[in-house]
Amino acid sequence: MKGVVEERAVERGTYILEHGATGRAAAKKFGISKSTVHTQVINWNG
Repeated sequence: MKGVVEERAVERGTYILEHGATGRAAAKKFGISKSTVHTQVINWNG
């Protein structure tokens, strides 16, 4: 399960960096809330 969470965090973070996207834009792209994007990317301990 932890691997899946890490993969999601990396996927979201990579998208933000590669596209210069905001948390809101990433949330829209992945069909999740911007709070979820923030939690996944900021709180990831990779």
